[in-house]
Amino acid sequence: MSFVKATESAHEHREAGTSKVGPPFPNPTPAPPPFPPQPSDSHFFSIDVECVATGVSHNSRAIGQIALVDQFERLVFSAYVRPEHPVASYLTPLTGLTRELLESQGVPLSQALQYLKLCLPKHAVLVGQNIQQDVSWLGLREGHDFTALRDLSGLYRIWNPKYNSMSVFGQDHLAKVLLGWPVDDRPHNALEDACKSIRLFHLYNWLQESRDRWEKAQAMLLAVPPIPSFAKRFPTFEGCCMGNRKTCKCGAPFLGT
Repeated sequence: MSFVKATESAHEHREAGTSKVGPPFPNPTPAPPPFPPQPSDSHFFSIDVECVATGVSHNSRAIGQIALVDQFERLVFSAYVRPEHPVASYLTPLTGLTRELLESQGVPLSQALQYLKLCLPKHAVLVGQNIQQDVSWLGLREGHDFTALRDLSGLYRIWNPKYNSMSVFGQDHLAKVLLGWPVDDRPHNALEDACKSIRLFHLYNWLQESRDRWEKAQAMLLAVPPIPSFAKRFPTFEGCCMGNRKTCKCGAPFLGT
């Protein structure tokens, strides 16, 4: 059984007895929920954020989209956010966000965060790619707004004998190689990326049950050339630094290091 088929089977098993939310990746709903959510039967959640650029440095970013799904890939919360400060670039090829979209469907950040915290159980373990960055943007606190984090970039960090060092893979590479997810030449979407993350998390747990599975997965990840990231292809986009460490010219620090 391939990794793709195995994860589809596991996904179907998890979905048994649950209702799916419309199409696979519906557009985020602009309006917050009209009432506080009911207690969730989910323990793991994936949260993802898409940002627009509010200045030329790679740290000048503002939230433009938020999505939260539970471990069954059920939509818990999703919203577009209307930036409070002037936007230097919507980074549309990367984020899929546009001025028209955020002005017509976006809500104020304070309102989005208020309802996000209502929807996020305090017992939640948050899963995601470089999840600490998303949590930092959202101002969420471990031990207060959620219980713990599981970072996919760390879980899928593997030894690369070719370079005699550890290799860390981007979410798109993991999803394309292990899930067969189409990722080429597509802008990101917070809801879709959150679903990718939770599916990759379940796959990781399944792979860890068998040394043979895990070794095969590692070999696949190393054998397929990674897709160049947006920052590698466009070190600067519409005058805004994209944070490529090797080509950065804005002089801003790299946070978290």
